[in-house]
Amino acid sequence: MIEIMPLWDYSKNTPLYMQLYEYIKHEIEIGTIKPQTKLPSKRKLASYLGISQNTIQAAYEQLHAEGYVESKPRSGIFVTRLEDNLFCNLSTINNPSENIKLKDDFKYLIDFSSGNIDLDHFPYRMWRKLTTQCLYSDQGDLLLVGEAQGEECLRKEISKYLFQSRSVRCIPEQIIIGAGIQYLMVLLCMLLGKDYTYAIENPGYDKARNVFTDQGIDICSISIDENGICVEDLRKSSARVVYVTPSHQFPCGMIMPVSRRLELLKWCEERDGYIIEDDYDSEFRYEGKPIPSLQGLDRNGKVIYMGTFSKSLIPSIRISYLVLPPKLVEKYQQHFQRYKQTVSRLHQNTLYRFMKEGYLSSHINKMRTLYRKKRGILLSAIDKHMKDKVEAIGTNSGLHLLLKVKNGMTEEELIQSAHKMKVKVYPTSIYYNESVTNEFPMVLLGFGGLTALQIEEGIQILKKAWFTVVNY
Repeated sequence: MIEIMPLWDYSKNTPLYMQLYEYIKHEIEIGTIKPQTKLPSKRKLASYLGISQNTIQAAYEQLHAEGYVESKPRSGIFVTRLEDNLFCNLSTINNPSENIKLKDDFKYLIDFSSGNIDLDHFPYRMWRKLTTQCLYSDQGDLLLVGEAQGEECLRKEISKYLFQSRSVRCIPEQIIIGAGIQYLMVLLCMLLGKDYTYAIENPGYDKARNVFTDQGIDICSISIDENGICVEDLRKSSARVVYVTPSHQFPCGMIMPVSRRLELLKWCEERDGYIIEDDYDSEFRYEGKPIPSLQGLDRNGKVIYMGTFSKSLIPSIRISYLVLPPKLVEKYQQHFQRYKQTVSRLHQNTLYRFMKEGYLSSHINKMRTLYRKKRGILLSAIDKHMKDKVEAIGTNSGLHLLLKVKNGMTEEELIQSAHKMKVKVYPTSIYYNESVTNEFPMVLLGFGGLTALQIEEGIQILKKAWFTVVNY
């Protein structure tokens, strides 16, 4: 009988049959147990190892299921012949961590991320109550697959909300709910096709550019000025689809005036194209009255409106939506309803109740006041500690601003010097189509997820990181 002597580890929760299976498998893989070797019978091996025959049986069955051994009638169990040298280099295989970029576990003291929101003021109690209501037995159908476009009740509430808050005119049948803006943009690329050239703001939202590039779409980058995308430059391009963020240009923060919006709509009519309007955080405007959406001004059915609850509610809920023009709704219903809904029906129904009972509007009003206060604290801290050494850009709305730093450092040097002080700030160069060399580089500072004390402390630390050595 061949020698089979595994070392049992009784401190583990691993059953003995699995330990035996792993031992024999390893011996086969490294060649210690050769092909066509007959394994001991269950009775002999059980007696030899002092364990039950059932344990041996279970280990042999697992080896057989994976193809390491085969049973020959009236002869016994034999090791199968595997591909030559298949396992001979197992011990020399590179450690996966050498080839895979591992998560950065560096602990920042303060993180100026634009994607974070204030969690302390999220209505946990009410959200939990409404979620529980969705789990009552009479709501059991929510556990089944829902409509491809999303829950009709939620789409009705979204259509009401958009008309009241953004002058968006639509019916529930025009709305498609999806798990995040990027997923919906992939769907849009399939709807619109890849034959068009797409234009995007420069600088502009990098993740939108990534989606278009990954979908094999030709992109042209259009410069922006103080009013948003330059329509004259757009006219010089071959684009027939343009992606814009008119209510809070990302990342620079300007708000497109009505005159420029009408000019953009005229271009769209002339080009017989489409405008993708990403209205990602228009709820948080701090000065002046809201400007109607491009979709609300459109009379030709050429504006595709996009929105999300990531900023107004919580990012992890992953509920975003498209408002399609009627012509595209027809195309979607003909060709794309086979794609299943990507957002949990439970979350959709909870959000429907949250909106229907008026909690969303009151929550947004409260958060707008809170974020206005945080923005004021950030601007005050910048003025107090940095004064004319920096310039704040895009401060009238949203949950971030750009900071132009005038100390002679490059963007990378600014980020690394802040990193050394355990403060995380973000680059803006990634939002440009190609590398730029500004005299004064900019970094992005988000403030939504920080407390007042963290904002103040963060700016004080950045002052030390950026200006302790520089003489003015």
